[in-house]
Amino acid sequence: MNGVSKFVVKKKGLIVALVLLLTVVFTWLFFQVKINYNMTDYLPEDANSTVALNVMETEFGEAIPNCNVLIRDLSIEEALGTKAQLEEIDGIEKVSWLDDVVDLKMPLEVQDQDMIDDYYRNGDALFSVTIADGQERAATDHIMETFGDDVLMNGNAVEQADSQRLAITETVKAICVLGPLIILILMIATTSWLEPFIYLTAIGAAVLINLGTEIFRGEISYVTLAVAPMLQMAVSLDYAVFLSASFSKRRKTCKDDATAMQYAMKDSMKSIAASALTTIFGFFALTLMDFKIGPDMGISLVKGVILSFVSCMTFLPAAILLLNKWIDKTRHRRFLPDFTGAGKVAVKIRNPIFLVVAVLAVFCYLGQGKNQFTYGSGDAAGNTEASVAIKEEFGETNTMVLMVPNTNRNYEKVLCNEIEQMDHVTDVMSYTTEVGAEIPPEYLSDDIRENFYGEHYARIIIYSDLPDECDEAFTLVENVRGSARELYGDDVLSCGQSANLYDMKNTIEADNTLVNIVTVAAIYVILLIMLKSWILPIILILTIKIAIWINMAIPFFAGSSLIYLGYLVVSTVQMGATIDYAILLADHYLENRKKWRAKEAMEKTMGEVIPSVLVSASILAIAGFALALVSSNDMVVALGILIGRGALLPLLVVHIFLPALLILLDKLIFTDKRVPVTMWEMEYYKGDEKNAAASRRPESEGKAAGRTGFLGVKQEETYEDLDDTDIWTGGKE
Repeated sequence: MNGVSKFVVKKKGLIVALVLLLTVVFTWLFFQVKINYNMTDYLPEDANSTVALNVMETEFGEAIPNCNVLIRDLSIEEALGTKAQLEEIDGIEKVSWLDDVVDLKMPLEVQDQDMIDDYYRNGDALFSVTIADGQERAATDHIMETFGDDVLMNGNAVEQADSQRLAITETVKAICVLGPLIILILMIATTSWLEPFIYLTAIGAAVLINLGTEIFRGEISYVTLAVAPMLQMAVSLDYAVFLSASFSKRRKTCKDDATAMQYAMKDSMKSIAASALTTIFGFFALTLMDFKIGPDMGISLVKGVILSFVSCMTFLPAAILLLNKWIDKTRHRRFLPDFTGAGKVAVKIRNPIFLVVAVLAVFCYLGQGKNQFTYGSGDAAGNTEASVAIKEEFGETNTMVLMVPNTNRNYEKVLCNEIEQMDHVTDVMSYTTEVGAEIPPEYLSDDIRENFYGEHYARIIIYSDLPDECDEAFTLVENVRGSARELYGDDVLSCGQSANLYDMKNTIEADNTLVNIVTVAAIYVILLIMLKSWILPIILILTIKIAIWINMAIPFFAGSSLIYLGYLVVSTVQMGATIDYAILLADHYLENRKKWRAKEAMEKTMGEVIPSVLVSASILAIAGFALALVSSNDMVVALGILIGRGALLPLLVVHIFLPALLILLDKLIFTDKRVPVTMWEMEYYKGDEKNAAASRRPESEGKAAGRTGFLGVKQEETYEDLDDTDIWTGGKE
């Protein structure tokens, strides 16, 4: 570290200029990154619906209709003209209407009225439109420009178009909301009006560089774009505060600022690295998900934390040294109050609080497992004004495509008959239902035959009156696939919004166990190395887990649904981002326990750690709630609320439950010799003068006053590491 710190101090101007230049370059590169708004693209490649979409594109040259367009007050002739106009719009692959299912040369009164009502009712025409992937925004904008206020649209393509319009705008809005609030918090927490802006510049540069590096991956999801920058900034601002606090302390004993910064970088590097490491492993667990949105977000967050760490160890110290005179000129008094009294209160009420939290933890653990989950956008996607109007007039329409081998038309006929008898199925379209199993396909024109038969598969289109996402829709997917497999074996494929969400549901639920186990195991190993104790990591992880259970149980007790992806991601993120709160409290407690009995040590500890944890939790909470406030996407809103609550609940649990647990298990932590649970070579105060004197003995001459941190090394190194000429014994000039 000596070489790095000396280089940073010596080349501070060059480092600041280089980082700012890189920030500009990578910010420009970010605008070249493709944003993916289609969650279906993140299903595993071997998922049934993913394979089905690829096969249908190959064999039939088109995708599933993904947009309904309603235009009112049209005659049959006008509707046919409107259909032709829609077909001319770039990005629209296919438009289906009444003329595709009935013979318009015959009077409508003598034809299937139910079929007619699906497309034309009371003079209003509903067109089923297929918009090409990636063209959703352009195509829907063109439709609006062509038909104006007379058109209503809903469907998956419309949802994606809305996300495309708002994703970057809402990210900027979130930053505009978050930035001033973070500055306010940091101004209260620090003693200079200028320092918060320097911190934000250091972390902001890392955020922008991280976004620019996504160019090497080609694209990121809109969820990652919305969430990752906020989280990166929120979890890594602590690094800047750690370094700045260490620098302020070192200035009191070093002869100049350059020397003080070298010591500060050495002092804080290990604690910052340890904090970053637990966060990185929490985020890394996301990369193990089969549902690719996890790796997409996990890679971005891991990169972000690493870049924030590098920025805080290079750019930040260089910037502080360059601007230190201005920092000193803008000093103000510390605004945070003394929290010693809070420690005394927490110790006094520890027993009833422990019992209350323990009982609450049991109920919340059970409650969070009984949540009503959604796997897409939930009900909100179907509650827009346009969606409600279309459903009120034409009813709910859900399309699923089933593909089976085109080897046996008799099997196909039997299968279609079975599907027609299933609950909520309103219509089935296949070769055997529209043409007849008795007529060989070779006798028909290519246009008719290619609607139903590809090179290897027969296509069956199933219509139901169910919303895209509900238990009944998932049951229908299971029943359709099951009936098809009884006749054709495993070579059966299906796709459609319900089928896609069904596969998404199964994939995410399978990811849950793996991600949680890996997160807990990785953080346990890190804490085991840090704390040199096997029981303390269990205590700290349990504390944060209780906070997670409470967070995830709130929707259950409130009677609302919870987006499962948010549940999975935030469970991992909350553990990785907030375990530091527990580590900090335990670290200070272990140090104070050398000099005080358990209760007194905890009182002192609470007064020391509450300000730091309060600032960290407030920033993370504001980041989450800012996302929820500005976003119109229900998945991002859910993630934001969970992140915001997930920052405040650990703050509360760490300061009311963990102290009680540490005091309760104090003897086990320190004195149990039957099992290797004790802190290795850990001294603690037993109440006798011999131990008290030993624990309070002064540091050896030539060493700075230091303490053993949770990495098991001195947080402050000896002055002997630098030249004797650098030692300043007369105080700050």
